Amino acid sequence: MLKKLVLIMLGLAISLSACSSSGSTNAAGTLRKIKLPMGYIQNIQYAPFYVAVEKGYFAKEGIEIEFDYSFETDGVALVGANKLPFAVASGEQVLLARAQGLPVVYTFAWYQQYPVSVISTPEMNVKEPADLRGKKIGLPGLFGASYIGLEALLFSAGLTPSDVTLEPIGFNQVEAFSTGQQNIVVGYTGNEPVQLQAQGIKLTELRVADYVQLTANGIISSEKTIKDEPDLVRALARAFAHGIADTIANPDEAYQISTKFVDNLAGMDKNVQMQILTTSIEFWKAEKIGYSDPQAWKNMNDLLVKMELIPKPLDLTKAFTNEYLP
Repeated sequence: MLKKLVLIMLGLAISLSACSSSGSTNAAGTLRKIKLPMGYIQNIQYAPFYVAVEKGYFAKEGIEIEFDYSFETDGVALVGANKLPFAVASGEQVLLARAQGLPVVYTFAWYQQYPVSVISTPEMNVKEPADLRGKKIGLPGLFGASYIGLEALLFSAGLTPSDVTLEPIGFNQVEAFSTGQQNIVVGYTGNEPVQLQAQGIKLTELRVADYVQLTANGIISSEKTIKDEPDLVRALARAFAHGIADTIANPDEAYQISTKFVDNLAGMDKNVQMQILTTSIEFWKAEKIGYSDPQAWKNMNDLLVKMELIPKPLDLTKAFTNEYLP
């Protein structure tokens, strides 16, 4: 039952929203409207998308993006069923989906490093993954990137889940940690540690990316979309890559643009939001924006087999491609 739950819910978010068609053309016949499942709520971490929209990069490619933040159905499944041409998803979602027969393909690597951290109080004396042995660890649940990242961290130290106590606590790691309910929690590197430190809370952080290289989130499509509309795949990649490059080059501008897309962002603590953005930017940088590292895919493939989430390694040549990068 646990493995079934993981297969259904695994990814950077629990679920994405439904759509009845892959896109449409407006009355003038100039823009292709595409609903894009984001996998999470409106957030400063989506700044590259907002920049690409605001500065007309998607429109230049003939695309009108409709951001879909609702938590109703699985965006990966919708792409695999050719109900949508694209979604934002992480590497493990792609492999899990393909193991279940869904022909999804990862076409653009947004995050170059896996953005998950294990956060602990200094008193727990967790300085390296091996120090997690015997500890109780709070995480959203036995699914998603936090779960995958934690397992990878444990395996890197020769530990298994039986060496620790995993406690599902939902998505309230900041509250649980700040109130002393949990001494160790798992969260996103660009989010929970930043929020806790902004409150003046001392912590120790183990970043998964410092110990193992895994494929994180990016843009996925389907084999059918790639075959039938390769120019659309390239167009989306060009526009998004431009948005990432501009965000990296000018975070202050990206923040101002994001205030138009994220409800109440302007009313939040700007210093905290800027720190979340700048921390996230470090995970997006690459010599070639959008490039998928084959070794990261092999590591993810091997990890999922070790976790018994897939029965055997999958053919990675069908799971991801770098052919459509700008």
